[in-house]
Amino acid sequence: MKNLIIILFLCISALGFSQKNLSKLLKKHNTESVPYISVEKLLNEKDEVIILDSREKNEFETSHLKNAICVGYDFFNLDSIQDKLPEKDSKIVVYCSLGIRSEDIAEKLKKAGYSNVYNLYGGIFEWKNNNLEVLNAQETPTDSIHTFSKIWSKWLKKGIKVYE
Repeated sequence: MKNLIIILFLCISALGFSQKNLSKLLKKHNTESVPYISVEKLLNEKDEVIILDSREKNEFETSHLKNAICVGYDFFNLDSIQDKLPEKDSKIVVYCSLGIRSEDIAEKLKKAGYSNVYNLYGGIFEWKNNNLEVLNAQETPTDSIHTFSKIWSKWLKKGIKVYE
């Protein structure tokens, strides 16, 4: 029994430590000009929001959130997606691997007049780390997650890491 308590304590401590480190990473790279939305809150509101994936096409095809629209990052073009975002006050959640690239895209949406834009805290990694479903290019469930690079892959705790 004592060993079980110790194991539980270590697991909970590791999760808290991981969250602190993720928070520190996001503070380093983001300005927090776009409010975060948690995985839990998005899960509860998923049917009421437009979800944009700001990763590149190969990352999106490896896995993405259900009903997400791939808008890319390197070649993001607001004009090409405005017909999918007709209402400027629609609730929009942008995500990427961890929440860094998605902040840049969300800022562009805000500058274009979209007023209800959020950045998914921890991105698709946090989604998968919470054992939530992601889909591949054939729209079937997968455990594969494109991790952008080996350096960023340390933030993905669950699933199969894909680099290319």
